[in-house]
Amino acid sequence: MSPPINELLTLMACLRDKQNGCPWDQQQSFKSIAPYTLEETYEVLDAIEREDHEHLKEELGDLLFQVIFYAQIGKEEGRFDFDDIASGIVEKMLRRHPHVFPSGKLDSFGSGTSVDQESLSEQWQTIKAQEKSALKKHSLLDDVPVSMPALMQAAKLQKKASKVGFDWDDTAPVFNKIREELDELEAAMKGMEQDHIEAEMGDILFAMSNLARHVKVSPDVALNRTNVKFRRRFSRIESLLSEQNKEITHCSLEELDQYWEQAKREGL
Repeated sequence: MSPPINELLTLMACLRDKQNGCPWDQQQSFKSIAPYTLEETYEVLDAIEREDHEHLKEELGDLLFQVIFYAQIGKEEGRFDFDDIASGIVEKMLRRHPHVFPSGKLDSFGSGTSVDQESLSEQWQTIKAQEKSALKKHSLLDDVPVSMPALMQAAKLQKKASKVGFDWDDTAPVFNKIREELDELEAAMKGMEQDHIEAEMGDILFAMSNLARHVKVSPDVALNRTNVKFRRRFSRIESLLSEQNKEITHCSLEELDQYWEQAKREGL
């Protein structure tokens, strides 16, 4: 019996077959399936946040299918195949973990030396810097994808800049920057120029992302947790209103706030 990964590769090749495959799968390209990859990634994160491990298994399968899809398109275009993808990441991880694989080969596992966290971080950054130097990038920020979600991209950009000293040493000036940006947003709102308001709002979000980085919190993960919490509490409000045969549109904000506080007291 073939390993499941081989069956998955064969399945994808069949779906893309020009004569007998699926018309939808046949028409897809790298760009056309990219939005689905992002969607599947967020569904994986959602399952992790909810600690729904059975659902997580399914979502990871969906995400793996996206990789298989890209591999099949790459193979058809003569660019790369799944083996190239797998070999590339194995090679990279061997190169980045010399303390685990001293010879850079899998068979050297177990003969490495212990490394403290600080040395490990320095080693990791040195190796990554060497890799980037080989790629001859024009800017330190070039390898941060512009298509990355905005909050995640902001954190990545700030982290890159901090590696060369373009950063504050503690959170105090970050809080000052946030207050400064809030004042500028308030001033912009008085002028009622939408472009200016949008720009100042972006500055606030960028500053908040910077604060999240300083306190070692992912802004995307933190915001997603709050989104989940909001869904949970709002659903409780709807349940309470349903129990009392009330319509949410007929309630005042003060009433809804009372139900919200009840949901909070219930630990939701």
